[in-house]
Amino acid sequence: MIKRIVVAGGGTAGWMAAAALARTMGPTVDVTLVESEAIGTVGVGESTIPPLVVYNRLLGINEAEFMRATQATFKLGILFDNWKQPGDRYFHSFGYTGKDHWAAGFQHYWLEGRARGHTQSYDDYCLELVAALQSKFAQLPDNKVNYAYQLDSGLYARFLRQMAEADGVTRIEGKIARVELNGETGDIAALELDGGRRVEGDLFLDCTGFRALLIEGALHAGYDDWTHWLPCDSAIALQTPNVRPPVPYTRAMAHDAGWQWRIPLQHRTGNGIVYCSRYLDHDAALERLLGNIEGEPLTPPNRIRFQTGARRKQWHRNCIAIGLSGGFMEPLESTSIHLIQRAILRLIRMMPQGAISPRDIAEFNDQQFQDMEQIRDFLILHYKVTDRRDSPFWRQCAAMDVPDSLAQKIELFRETARVFRRNEELFAENSWVQVMLGQGIEPKAWHPIAGRLNDDELDRLLGMIRQDVARTVAGLPAHAAYVARYCGASEPAAA
Repeated sequence: MIKRIVVAGGGTAGWMAAAALARTMGPTVDVTLVESEAIGTVGVGESTIPPLVVYNRLLGINEAEFMRATQATFKLGILFDNWKQPGDRYFHSFGYTGKDHWAAGFQHYWLEGRARGHTQSYDDYCLELVAALQSKFAQLPDNKVNYAYQLDSGLYARFLRQMAEADGVTRIEGKIARVELNGETGDIAALELDGGRRVEGDLFLDCTGFRALLIEGALHAGYDDWTHWLPCDSAIALQTPNVRPPVPYTRAMAHDAGWQWRIPLQHRTGNGIVYCSRYLDHDAALERLLGNIEGEPLTPPNRIRFQTGARRKQWHRNCIAIGLSGGFMEPLESTSIHLIQRAILRLIRMMPQGAISPRDIAEFNDQQFQDMEQIRDFLILHYKVTDRRDSPFWRQCAAMDVPDSLAQKIELFRETARVFRRNEELFAENSWVQVMLGQGIEPKAWHPIAGRLNDDELDRLLGMIRQDVARTVAGLPAHAAYVARYCGASEPAAA
């Protein structure tokens, strides 16, 4: 019987898990979280995607209160600079572009219009995209605007800790010295802390980050290394003051050995450079980052080394990896917090009634690994499909073989303009279309149903969508003004 759940490690992953378990499972389980103030967290997961909105609602979190506590701004997507080639840019937005027909996505009608002489950008048909580039935002009736958050992940962990402890979670301060295994079953029996204290449990969640003290250190679950597809292995993060009103989007700026992020919060801007150490050393990367920030740094540079990949068994014996202990997808599409969320909600749906079922473990692992593979493919797309050949890094990316699953998606779109979403994968058709068009894929053909419209009908269809988008955006307030009114923090908070 699962009665005692022990969360090893705090940070975003640990407190997201503890808060969700306490809020949903109530008195049916006892939740204990073990963390040490002496061990820092990576703490750079500042940019999120729309499912976090749903996650917070499931936990009954007041949005404005949460945004004030985390100094959050709204996010409508990501602006990609220099990915197709230097000087080029495109936007991956949340939400939908145009209106789909049941037989064919909107891109088919747009491509048909372009073939007949229409010159309007695909971007003009997406509400979130047009609003983002005009730095406008408001929450509209019927969830018409799809959004996420740009937030301080350290403050989010603190916010969740207060909520979790109010719901009965016990926090123990201490550094894990040893993971004690049951000599008969091989399961984890207890965590032994510095000083000799033992913390026993029935189910253990490994939220110890890259160290993976439980799932790998004690249970040796194995790791699939994906750096041959995603070659960046290093990052440097730092914070700067805001020098202008925060915009409702994250920027991802490619350079000759990786890319740089810029994430505007209410009280500061998060910055970082992601790079492949084979082509750029730490000092040169830091110099490049410092040369492309706005304002003087508020914090010392935080260097992060990582290996993109996934734990082979996310749930092994009585231990489940949550967050970085389960693997790492580089932050290009802001999926780190989402993978934490998916694992937690999946665990809650599969919470054992009695003994842990091997079938549950197998199903959990299959679903979790599939999530990570689908995100992996979407990230590889940004590196593989590009016109850049201006550096050894980009030439390596262009020449690399990609997984068959991704090759199929790329060639299907190139030949037919079709995209199919499989098994509730995270990124829907519109995300793939925006990125593939933005990275430079030109479909050779499209669905013949778009050709059934005569010129006047096609003009009217496309014109009505553009006008609706433009009219809606014209009525939106400035993003910074909306944030200040809805959830403005009274003063900067320390992380």
